[in-house]
Amino acid sequence: MTGPEPSPARVVADADVLAADLLVGGPTRDALDVLREHSWTTLVASDALLDDAEAVAATLADSDLARDWRERLAAWREPVSHQSGDQPALASAYRGGAMQVISLDPALTGPGAAAELRDRLPVSVREPRAFATVFSPERLYPEVVGGEYPGPDREPRAW
Repeated sequence: MTGPEPSPARVVADADVLAADLLVGGPTRDALDVLREHSWTTLVASDALLDDAEAVAATLADSDLARDWRERLAAWREPVSHQSGDQPALASAYRGGAMQVISLDPALTGPGAAAELRDRLPVSVREPRAFATVFSPERLYPEVVGGEYPGPDREPRAW
């Protein structure tokens, strides 16, 4: 692997999750709000992943809204590069040391995919509701940052 050491605080949100965060809310927004609330977590995403998210949002809503959303995502995420043709979420996780991927794609979240991925990459792929259930900043903070968990340090809607 080329890039940062794998960390459970480094997370990729697939294009479908990013678009649903913007357009639908619910479990997708809850999952991403947990990341936005903590400055010590990192959203990892390639330009190709943001391209996909923008295209989905433009198709379902409005191209100006999609473009503005992409700009906000680009400012928030840690960028990574990968080869053209790679699956953007998985390639972003691999190149960016993300140990967690949030996706709505059954091809990535199914049990067969989990077993196959585990053999190649230290990553867990979960649907947004499952991610929000298992991602625990309180338990992760001492491992990633050290010390006692102080609680969220950012307003999730202010980014």
